[in-house]
Amino acid sequence: MDETQFEAVTSQLAGARAAGVVSMYAGEDLPLFTAVLPDSDGVLRARWQTEPTPGDRDWAFLKTLRRGQVVTGTVTTIASFGVTFVDIGGFTAMINLPELSRRPFGHPSDVVSVGQEVTAEVLGVDMVRERVQLSLRALQEDPWPQVAQRIGEVVIGPVTGIVPFGVFVRVEDREDGFHGLVPTSELDASSGDVVEVGNSLTVKIIDVDLTRRRILLSHVQALTSAAEGRPCD
Repeated sequence: MDETQFEAVTSQLAGARAAGVVSMYAGEDLPLFTAVLPDSDGVLRARWQTEPTPGDRDWAFLKTLRRGQVVTGTVTTIASFGVTFVDIGGFTAMINLPELSRRPFGHPSDVVSVGQEVTAEVLGVDMVRERVQLSLRALQEDPWPQVAQRIGEVVIGPVTGIVPFGVFVRVEDREDGFHGLVPTSELDASSGDVVEVGNSLTVKIIDVDLTRRRILLSHVQALTSAAEGRPCD
């Protein structure tokens, strides 16, 4: 080829570790022959492909996938480092931790289980490394706009964490519910005995930051609302 016209392609070929030649006819995805880097003697050895190898089948399958495509598969493994592996038609794809859910969770097993059938969106297809990234999160409705509509509500929720600058309280009555922060300045001085992890605390939702995905709460304002006779949820 004329490398002055196809500089990008030439650059990719120069760094390639292997090559394959495929048929120009539609529907014929299997390589006609494959070649690898030269051996120590400098000879580049190619071989004709008579039967498809597992690698060839994977390569042909990867060509059918596109970013944004919705696929169905079965969870095969939940790795200790958080990645979930899913079998999609004989090829193992992966779901990284942030792509499992739009809601809080502690471990991937809180969201999926081995053997479970899941529907996911294809985030990317890496033909070189033969990897497919999936997302369950992409197909889930964003719950944050609904949370933002609750600004001004007074709720009772469990304390889930204590930090030097305040406490975290779960504002939804579900295990994967969202947590909000009550800054130290918004804690009533008389409530020190009840601010322990697991104890319930009455708080008011005073702000929801949709961009940063944060909920700001106030215990002081919740007590004021209660004193004014406003009902708690």
